[in-house]
Amino acid sequence: MAPVSEQLAPQGAGDPAAAPLPGPVTVVEPRRENGGEPCPGSGGLAEPSGESGAQPRALTEAPGSAGCAGSAAPEPPEGGWGWVVMLAAMWCNGAVFGIQNSCGVLFVSMLQLFGGSEDKQLAFKTAWVSSLSMGMVFFCSPIVSIFTDLFGCRKVAVTGAAVGFVGLLSSSFVSTIEPLYFTYGIVFACGCSFAYQPSLVILGHYFKKRLGLVNGIVTAGSSLFTVSLPFLLRVLIDSVGLYNTLRVLCILTFILFLAGFTYKPLVPNTKDKEGGKKGQFRFPPGKKICNFSVFKVLGYRIWAFGIPGALFGYFVPYVHLMKHVKDRFGDSVPEEVLLLCLGITSGVGRLIFGRVADYIPGVKKVYLQVASFFFIGLMSMMIPLCHAFGGLVAVCLFMGLFDGCFICIMAPIAFELVGAQDVSQAIGFLLGLMSIPMTVGPPIAGLLHDHLGTYDVAFYLAGVPPLIGGAILCFIPWVHERQKLKERGKAVDGETTEKMLENESPLVLDTTEKPGKEMESGF
Repeated sequence: MAPVSEQLAPQGAGDPAAAPLPGPVTVVEPRRENGGEPCPGSGGLAEPSGESGAQPRALTEAPGSAGCAGSAAPEPPEGGWGWVVMLAAMWCNGAVFGIQNSCGVLFVSMLQLFGGSEDKQLAFKTAWVSSLSMGMVFFCSPIVSIFTDLFGCRKVAVTGAAVGFVGLLSSSFVSTIEPLYFTYGIVFACGCSFAYQPSLVILGHYFKKRLGLVNGIVTAGSSLFTVSLPFLLRVLIDSVGLYNTLRVLCILTFILFLAGFTYKPLVPNTKDKEGGKKGQFRFPPGKKICNFSVFKVLGYRIWAFGIPGALFGYFVPYVHLMKHVKDRFGDSVPEEVLLLCLGITSGVGRLIFGRVADYIPGVKKVYLQVASFFFIGLMSMMIPLCHAFGGLVAVCLFMGLFDGCFICIMAPIAFELVGAQDVSQAIGFLLGLMSIPMTVGPPIAGLLHDHLGTYDVAFYLAGVPPLIGGAILCFIPWVHERQKLKERGKAVDGETTEKMLENESPLVLDTTEKPGKEMESGF
């Protein structure tokens, strides 16, 4: 069940050219000048995108638009230095989400290091570390989009990696759990968010025809790290302890810092073009930074609030499953295998259901998401019922498969609901709303464990929100079709009125011309 954070990263807060999302569709919109109409001869439909929640902006990374005339962006080279950029972005996906997805291993180690028999709320307090970290990755997404538009991919990515490095290194020197809320949960997570999203935007600068292939390779980095890193972390923690393990992980973020320098822009900085002088900076219009018009679409409103409602239990297995296995089976089983199963089948699910979604028309793709929520909720409820480790393996295999289904069709659904022009903003707002349940869910599960001494009730309750959220999403196709019928009715009425006015205009001309002719003839 790979977290949604690795799918969605909105990139075009002020630019309708969008962002790579977890689905088979990436839309590269025509650039607009000062919020006006699209430049002629630009835009179009690009190849399938990767799993991030944002669609790559086409061939510009600075704010604003250079205009239509005489400022055509160069064609993507479809290779060359772009292959180096692709490898850097792949490392970024792996380093960021490999660490985030392996939080269950770190959680168990934190409990042992900072725990005490007198602390009755230890699981609750410790869960906030990983929960804050994942939540901040989501919460920062709309903000990172704005900064990427204003300052470019390279500056934002390098700065974000540096901040993440400082946060992770600082986390290795704390002596209690509370400072980790800030160093790991906020500083490190914000750095990850700022480093990750530009890695998706820059791919659209170098690839167009091969964008789907490249995004697939890049997002495979997260699966590769998610599968392998838990085993490495377990060996490191057993050998050198938690603090030194965090310092080893700093190597990953330092390489991420170096990778950001490869995001070489292909066009001159637009800030110079707009300002007229080198170094002069002008902010884009406010409406290009935050576009709330997407909330006028009723189907999107249901989707944007239904999905966060379904995700209160989404991240609970990632944080608490390792501890649950240790409580139930002791040290006799390799609990890291469960994360391996989740990572592998999530990748398989994205490939399978992404292809299936291509054959489902329009907004009816939502029904795939409904089915995925149903099975994710059901599998969460089955975790406490598994008294054999093999049963947990089977549950994790199915959970990862349908998690991949949920992730891969987020972009196509957003495109169907709001259109290509607003899809970047739509995903940005969705990610911001998702940060709340993703942050709150795991600590609540930890609180239940502290009071009840078991995770059984926590996993049962974690399965309820996906079932309710999936039921709410069922209404979206019906609402969307009704809205389209109303729009068609208004369009027909408008055409009828226009034709009536056109038919009346010759009569009006005749009545005005006749008196003029009579006066000219002297009558």
